[in-house]
Amino acid sequence: MSPRRNRPMSHTGLRLSIAASVALLTAVVAACSSGPSKQPTFAPPPTSAPAGDEPTLDPTLEASPSPSDSPSGKPSSSPTKRPSPTPSTVKDLAWYTSRLPKFGPLPPPASVNVDAGTSSPLWFKVPTTQKVAFLTIDDGATRHPMALQLLKASGVRITLFLTLQYVEGHTDYFKALQASGAVIENHTITHTSLKGKTYAFQHHEICDAADRLGKLFGRRPTLFRPPYGNYDDTTLKVARECGQKVVFYWTETVDKGKVRYQTSNHTIQPGHIVLMHFRPAYPDDFLAVLTKMKQSGVQPALLEQYVQGSCAGACDG
Repeated sequence: MSPRRNRPMSHTGLRLSIAASVALLTAVVAACSSGPSKQPTFAPPPTSAPAGDEPTLDPTLEASPSPSDSPSGKPSSSPTKRPSPTPSTVKDLAWYTSRLPKFGPLPPPASVNVDAGTSSPLWFKVPTTQKVAFLTIDDGATRHPMALQLLKASGVRITLFLTLQYVEGHTDYFKALQASGAVIENHTITHTSLKGKTYAFQHHEICDAADRLGKLFGRRPTLFRPPYGNYDDTTLKVARECGQKVVFYWTETVDKGKVRYQTSNHTIQPGHIVLMHFRPAYPDDFLAVLTKMKQSGVQPALLEQYVQGSCAGACDG
């Protein structure tokens, strides 16, 4: 028996099959589209600004208008007020002299006899209970142009411990100070530390300086201050031999307009000696010392008037 052969589908059957497939596909599409469509959302990963940097603003965001902007978005016609710059203080001679304190009359000085012994005494302060203190100025390396006018305006008297090598060739500057109330004393020839030096070396620095300063300024010094405050027993012995009645240290110093203390009581006490230098800040230092003396209740007095026999014609006037 021969096998059966599949008969080809008739045209009518083919159309029915296609129609059934289309109907099925339409039903599937309708079923899928009947629910709400949800699109997946993807949040961008968070980013952090590098340490120390400001966070980056979203460029799509618009800046809020500042309160000074007009509602129309047009710039305001009134100018923005800015604070006026504060003018810097001009510290000229008039500025300093207008701030110098005024002092009353000084008490009669009570001088001390220091002639006993083979060595000059060392004073950190003057042994007095009078309400006076003493301004001393060292070296002479910087010659500030306001020094003379400040001294005249202040009406006070001061002691200058001058180093010979700094003042030679500039005697007119220091003679003008001398004529206005300053007294010139001895601070060696070369401003070398004397401690530990030989007798001959110290004798040259102290005695020869006194002789030569005397020739330059018409009065031989009678008081001595060792450079840097460095001294030894030889220094005190040579000072006596050279006619330097007292070797002076100090109690306060001043630099750049600030008074510095070497005692726990931060006031200038009776008998205290203030050390100042000829430096660029001379006007600030001079004003600071006198102001602090006034606040401390003491008056600036002349050192030589408190050492018996040391005036040598310098205390008058």
